Amino acid sequence: MFEFINLISAWAIPVIIVFIPLYAAYRKVPVYESFVDGAKDGFDTAIRIIPHLVGMMVAISVFRASGAMDLFIGWLKPICEQLGVPSEIIPLAFLRPITGAGSLAFTTDLISQFGPDSMVGRIASTIQGSTDTTLYVVTVYFGAIGIRKAGYALKVGLISDAVGFIASIVICYLAFSG
Repeated sequence: MFEFINLISAWAIPVIIVFIPLYAAYRKVPVYESFVDGAKDGFDTAIRIIPHLVGMMVAISVFRASGAMDLFIGWLKPICEQLGVPSEIIPLAFLRPITGAGSLAFTTDLISQFGPDSMVGRIASTIQGSTDTTLYVVTVYFGAIGIRKAGYALKVGLISDAVGFIASIVICYLAFSG
């Protein structure tokens, strides 16, 4: 069964990449011209979101450089230790909603330090897959299409991240303990 799944995994992307242009050509869609038009639209979108990205990057830098993240982690560490939550994953709760690359680098460091089969590694990996970069999504995607009032989306996204964080811890303990 696993060999069949591996075969599908290995061939899925190449088949899709070949199938879409062939199907478009069959339907008489000008494939190259459509691609160029899409790339042009993508470039325009990239230019429009640059101010939003710069603002987000400055906010992240200020949050980390000011020591605010370390302060929050210091407050939460004793509580998490009382609950049996590894304190090493606390920074991931703050990094994941803010930055995908930063949280992935932090998760990679945790896995390198504790191992992929450790509880810390499993929880960090599950958090990485169960939460999203909410501030990035709201900033970039909403900024790209001109949405100015993102308060409800931000609240729901951060609540979802918190639920994903907590659920990741609980599920990992249920699945991998004992």
